[in-house]
Amino acid sequence: MVTWTQDQLGKVAGSDELRISSVRGDGTLGSQRTIWVIRHGDDLYVRSVNGPSAAWYRGAQSRHQGHIEAGSVSQDVTFADPGPGLDDQLDAEYRAKYHRYPANIVNSILTPQARSTTVKLVPR
Repeated sequence: MVTWTQDQLGKVAGSDELRISSVRGDGTLGSQRTIWVIRHGDDLYVRSVNGPSAAWYRGAQSRHQGHIEAGSVSQDVTFADPGPGLDDQLDAEYRAKYHRYPANIVNSILTPQARSTTVKLVPR
């Protein structure tokens, strides 16, 4: 199993924004979207602020593969289930990382709709 290097984790987690694309049915990458990313332990997680209707998220759920770019890291990824019981911990990571933004902006990534789209990024 491929894992993130400490260097990759630091660079991606140290970036405010991540550019993400999901793989289309024909194998090409969809349009990039800019989203927030957090690190929890040795894993990276993202959520869709627009919930399950976001195009990148729909693609992630149907094909489970994509590409990310952040902090000089450019990596093909698998979109994986985050596992149970992490929502509160990930919420805390979002609050800690993005605390300098207005509360209404940060809170938009903490809604039940956004939480339902939590995806773990696994390098491939």
